[in-house]
Amino acid sequence: MSKLNVVKLISSIALPLVLGAIAGMFTSQSVPDWYATLNRPSFNPPNWIFGPVWTVLYILMGISFFVVWKQKVGKARNLAISIYFLQLLLNFAWSFIFFHFNMIGLALVEIALLWFAIILMLVLFYRIKPMAAYINIPYLLWVSFAGVLNASYYFLN
Repeated sequence: MSKLNVVKLISSIALPLVLGAIAGMFTSQSVPDWYATLNRPSFNPPNWIFGPVWTVLYILMGISFFVVWKQKVGKARNLAISIYFLQLLLNFAWSFIFFHFNMIGLALVEIALLWFAIILMLVLFYRIKPMAAYINIPYLLWVSFAGVLNASYYFLN
């Protein structure tokens, strides 16, 4: 692998991990206070599971982005990259909307937008390199579960 591709791979993985860490810091500040007072759905996983799951998902997202980024420049690749960044922004924003601003309803709308952005990203990634889409299936499944959790929190609180 060329030096340029090594730099691209490292930065591709580092970006979602750094954004996730920033969002996680704000999330962790709200967990013992506001979040702890909420009525929880019976299927809510333990709090400790979220960090490891998101770490793995961010690494997979970064790898898939790298696979697409290193492909030949063109409209399809550029659109896929734009949608990747859109879903990454939506992913980042959700933690602030839910945990920092305590807006469960708006977070539910936002996670629905995130889910659709992920679907679009998967379709665009698949057209470029199917493996880049396949390795994001766990991400889609986790965000689907997170959406159900968000909806449950909305209706219970």
